[in-house]
Amino acid sequence: MKTKVFLITLIVTGLIFVKNLKAEVHEEQAGPVISGFIKDAANGEALIGATVYIKELGSGTVSNVYGFYSLSLAVGTYTIEYSFIGYQKVEKQVVVKDRQTINIELNSNSEVLSEVVINGQRSNENIVNQQMSSISLNAETMKRIPAFMGEVDVLKTMQLLPGVQTAAEGFSGFSVRGGLADHNLILLDEATVYNASHLMGFFSVFNSDAIKDMTIYKGDIPAQYGGRLASLLDIRMKEGNMKNFQATGGIGTISSRLTLEGPVIKDKASFLVSGRRTYADMFLALSSDSLLNDNQLYFYDLNMKGNYIIDQNNRLFLSGYFGRDIFAFRDFFNMEWGNATYTLRWNRLISDRLFANYSFIYSNYAYNMNLNTGGMSNFRWESGIEDYGVKADYNYYLNPNNTIRFGIQGIYHNIDPGHIIPNTGEEAIKMDNNKAIEYAVYLANDHKLSDRFSAQYGLRFSFAHNLGGGTVFKYDENYNVIDSTKYKRGAFYNLMPGLEPRLGATYLLRDDMSLKASYSRTYQYMQLASNSNAGMPTDVWFTASPNINPQYADQVAAGVFKNILNDRIELSAEVYYKDMKNQIDFKDNANIFFNDKLEAEIRTGVAKAYGVEFLVRKQRGQFTGWIAYTLSRSQRKIDEINNGNWYNTSTDKPHNLTLVANYEISKRLSIGANWVYTTGAPTTLPTGRWEYAGVIAPSYSERNGYRLPDYHRLDLSVNYRFNKNDNARFHNELNISCYNVYNRKNPFTIYFEPESRESHKMQAYALSMFGIVPAITWNFKF
Repeated sequence: MKTKVFLITLIVTGLIFVKNLKAEVHEEQAGPVISGFIKDAANGEALIGATVYIKELGSGTVSNVYGFYSLSLAVGTYTIEYSFIGYQKVEKQVVVKDRQTINIELNSNSEVLSEVVINGQRSNENIVNQQMSSISLNAETMKRIPAFMGEVDVLKTMQLLPGVQTAAEGFSGFSVRGGLADHNLILLDEATVYNASHLMGFFSVFNSDAIKDMTIYKGDIPAQYGGRLASLLDIRMKEGNMKNFQATGGIGTISSRLTLEGPVIKDKASFLVSGRRTYADMFLALSSDSLLNDNQLYFYDLNMKGNYIIDQNNRLFLSGYFGRDIFAFRDFFNMEWGNATYTLRWNRLISDRLFANYSFIYSNYAYNMNLNTGGMSNFRWESGIEDYGVKADYNYYLNPNNTIRFGIQGIYHNIDPGHIIPNTGEEAIKMDNNKAIEYAVYLANDHKLSDRFSAQYGLRFSFAHNLGGGTVFKYDENYNVIDSTKYKRGAFYNLMPGLEPRLGATYLLRDDMSLKASYSRTYQYMQLASNSNAGMPTDVWFTASPNINPQYADQVAAGVFKNILNDRIELSAEVYYKDMKNQIDFKDNANIFFNDKLEAEIRTGVAKAYGVEFLVRKQRGQFTGWIAYTLSRSQRKIDEINNGNWYNTSTDKPHNLTLVANYEISKRLSIGANWVYTTGAPTTLPTGRWEYAGVIAPSYSERNGYRLPDYHRLDLSVNYRFNKNDNARFHNELNISCYNVYNRKNPFTIYFEPESRESHKMQAYALSMFGIVPAITWNFKF
């Protein structure tokens, strides 16, 4: 209880600070302010990152994640241009004398009347924006990419971007610039998603029908975010149609989904409910094989969101996600795992210049397993992690050249590493919960220093501490327990501070070309105990402690950005180097399952990752897509592993090439394709074996000393719209896709078996997950 009260005081402190700031701002206000919200005219959804450009000044701003913008201008007459990719621009002649609220609704290009001339030139925001090492994709872009088993997947789309690599064939776990899966912070409406996988990793938990926008930051992570080393994946759900009731959905080979949204009070309150379920278990029931027809394998999830505009200065959002996976093998064995997140947000326009967002966040990931084979082996195993978080974030629009961001945050982690409940009626076996609190305060500024030079700089101060009760063991140099300390429930101990500077700079060579550079330090107080990089439900999170120091990384990056053909094609090249400290790995033959002395299995050291990324992207016209190539290395050095020599991490894949293309043959027919090539993943293989006292054991190569064969595949899709009239009430389309068209047998792992005649000789076999996988999905909207 004390912990939760302490977290809430962070918000109260912020409110008091802002109250004082508001008074100061009111006294020192230098000139008239134009502010407002930019929305989609069709459904009232906020447009994130829409451009507001003052032609007379040659500068402007962009809308924040809630569609809000603010500009401080001198008295005069200005031409203001509002634009967003895929939407019709709006120009307004504005006479500025005093404060004005100008709310803008933009029409998408597909909804513009035929007599309106559409200007094909789009903004060069990717050139002038100070942010680098980040890419945004909207839901419509993701839906045009060939889908695995017909299911559009946010994470698999992201894996086609430069610097991002898949963990394994078919899995949704991913690596960013050489980082591990747990180095990625995944947020859904600000709530942390700890396991983003369905069906053992083959699908992600994100239903594309409920998603509005996705942005991945591969470096230069904004100061308001922290807690992970490699990347931030920020996913925002739709807000719900404020104008009209709408239903969308689809029926596919492996899953079906339905989304309902509409106004509760038109232009004031709306709702969204989106559900999805797979039905592989239904096909299993049709099998004549008794070993298959009594099994279960499926997932379901539900997204919900509501928002209410209290008045022009206040707005509330309540969003939630709930999902579960079920896997059962007859009556002998079953597993169930899933996430639940809830986010309550209050947008408050404190003044024309000061925008605030207060968030109350809950996140839960739970896992359980039942074994019922008879006798003493019958048991139920449960584990999970639960978070309570509060945030207060502020945007202060000082003037067109300075946007200041600041805030305070706190999050309470309660990790249940596992407890076993015997089905024989015996007392449960339970390990101590692992508890910690993370805090952060930050201050940052987007600063335009001149017409050509701008900077983004900030400082984040984070710190964490462990929380009792529980037992902390002390180990000797051989990792044997020599002492222990028992902390009372609620006791604070082991304060771990971290200072995280962020700096980025942009120099505009021309209107269509710029140079960018950035430096950032990030701290990570949570890590994952896993023997797989693919993201499995049995993975266990644990906090930094007196025995495990928090990880931190310094990353520098530089790049050149160029637009050609009247801003229709974007070109970029980025080079980066990342130096990581307190990196963890497990000793050989580590025991990470239900181990209360897990820290004795861990070894720590340093790591480095470096590379260069190239991207060519076209977002408008009949032909769209991108080409991405990454040349990179990722290595680790730990004294007790690999004889203290540098070794490749499991994510070290030097060459990564992706080609993504979509062509609209007509308004009703389009085709899509993507081709992927990566260097084979590192692996450790047996190089021989030895025999002693009749026992035969293998001897292995150096850690990750070999590689699997290179990976490549081609995916194709065809999308046909049945509607001839864009204004029809009911829209439906058919999507036919094929994963791995030329049936490439990409090895998932290598295993060895003795030859039948000579048992002392071993034969290597490659296990492949997927061959060619066709799928068909019927999508509808009304």
